[in-house]
Amino acid sequence: MLMSEQMKLRSTTPSSKSLKARLALILVAGVMAATAPLAFMPTAKADKYDEQIAALQREIDRYQAAANKLDAKADTLQRRLDGIKSEIAQLQAKIKLNEAKYNQLVAKIEETKKQIEENKIALGEVIADLGIEGKVTPLEMLASSKNIGDYVDKQTYQESMQDELNATIKRINELKQELEKQKESLEAVLENQKRDRAALDQKRATQQQLVNETRGQERAYQQLRNRSKAEQLRVMEAQQAAIAAASANNGGVRFVGGSSGGYPWHSGNCYVDGNAMSYGGADGNGGDGWGYGCRQCASYAAWKIGQHTGTIPTYAGNANNFPGSFSYRPQGSTARANSVGVIMAGAYGHVVWVESGPDAAGFITVSQYNANYGGGWGNFSRVRVHQSTYDVFIYF
Repeated sequence: MLMSEQMKLRSTTPSSKSLKARLALILVAGVMAATAPLAFMPTAKADKYDEQIAALQREIDRYQAAANKLDAKADTLQRRLDGIKSEIAQLQAKIKLNEAKYNQLVAKIEETKKQIEENKIALGEVIADLGIEGKVTPLEMLASSKNIGDYVDKQTYQESMQDELNATIKRINELKQELEKQKESLEAVLENQKRDRAALDQKRATQQQLVNETRGQERAYQQLRNRSKAEQLRVMEAQQAAIAAASANNGGVRFVGGSSGGYPWHSGNCYVDGNAMSYGGADGNGGDGWGYGCRQCASYAAWKIGQHTGTIPTYAGNANNFPGSFSYRPQGSTARANSVGVIMAGAYGHVVWVESGPDAAGFITVSQYNANYGGGWGNFSRVRVHQSTYDVFIYF
């Protein structure tokens, strides 16, 4: 609920050796492109981007390590300001990281397009050759053969070429699918970049606001901190009431059990207090490293999106910000497996990961974090609930 701070041969009997060699080359190119779409660039450009990305990730890790040394609860003004400063540095490094990923994807997309075009040209020549060969009837082939063995060789050759041609066409189609995935990944990187920049601006504004409200005085900060905690508890109680009301309209909630599937934040490395505030995590101050509070619903949903698509969306905001943050994704009122269900009510809203589409009665299985069913905040649950509980579904 909370946001933490992809030449025609002229004879009627083409040379088996030369044509098979050409097809073999096409097939190998197609296989390499389809099975390794993100690592098949023939030049050193990809390696350059990989090294740059690795270096930037190490830089982010250093900033996180520094933040982890701060007091998890930011119990003094200076520690809170130091925490914000570290978060700003992490965001700046993440923006550079996304720029490197963008450049890498653009280069790979261009290379994939080039591979497709080269395969199309080569396939056109092979199809033309097979078209000429296909016009020869079995009787004509037999008449032109020196003996039965020669006739069998010609027929076997033709069948072999057709099989290899079909296999190559299949590989090209797979390569096209990989191109679409690369384009989707590029779109996700661009959206992350946009949100990261917005989050950076917000962090800077938060830093300035904190200084303005406390005027640099520790006592004023402590008063502000205590007042924020009390207000947070009231907001979260109202938020949980909104979730409960939405779930109760059509049969309520039925628990079905299960694990979180490897979600990295748990009670051993992230603490969620009675006000549903996160502590610990990636930055030592409750952040999960993606722009959400650890063990919060938005954090878990973003992680599930990353598990499904390969890219974890960063800084998508509170749960009720998700439809706007993912406006580039299809959305609707009917649940689908691998979608995010959103409850818009409350100060923050609530998001869940939809694991199965609706049954005949409209019930779906969802997994989530931080819906308080009596066991406290920041816990995982998997439940059966009616799809009408959610205002909108975002499809991934």
